[in-house]
Amino acid sequence: MQLAGAFVAAEAGEKIPGDPIYPILPHWGELIFGIIVFIALLIFVQKKIVPRLEKVYEERRAAIEGNVEKAERAQEEAAAALAEYKAQLADARGEANRIREEARQQGAQILAEMREQAQAEAERISTAARATIEAERAQATAQLRAEVGRLATDLASRIVGESLQDSARQSGVVDRFLADLERSESGATSR
Repeated sequence: MQLAGAFVAAEAGEKIPGDPIYPILPHWGELIFGIIVFIALLIFVQKKIVPRLEKVYEERRAAIEGNVEKAERAQEEAAAALAEYKAQLADARGEANRIREEARQQGAQILAEMREQAQAEAERISTAARATIEAERAQATAQLRAEVGRLATDLASRIVGESLQDSARQSGVVDRFLADLERSESGATSR
């Protein structure tokens, strides 16, 4: 009860001798003034500060969402660019394979042409060699006939004992001798 009496005395502004003063308890005037100022401050904050904070919050949210959308678009563009890059890479690989195959075919064609040219050159050289051999053979045969004819005439002159130096006679004898020789050789080979 003493405590209740002290409160009443404190409110009335009286000082009670021997009673302690409670410094925590505000005066009614200060309390009412504090409540009025608090309500005014609350109304001011609600009308002026909260809308600005809401506006800033909305701007930040929009900016964040915009950045997220930009990031998503950038990611989609990057994915599209990657797909395009992969398609171009596949095209380039296909083109490289096609070029390699064409080069292989051209190489085979060039090789075949070179073989044909080499074969033709070999045939030409062989034909030229045969012609040269035939010419040399004919020349050797003619030289051999002349030499054999001369030797045969000398031998026949010695056997017969008369001179067979007459060229017409010598040529006739040599031709007959060689013809007989060829007949005997061809007859021996046909058996």
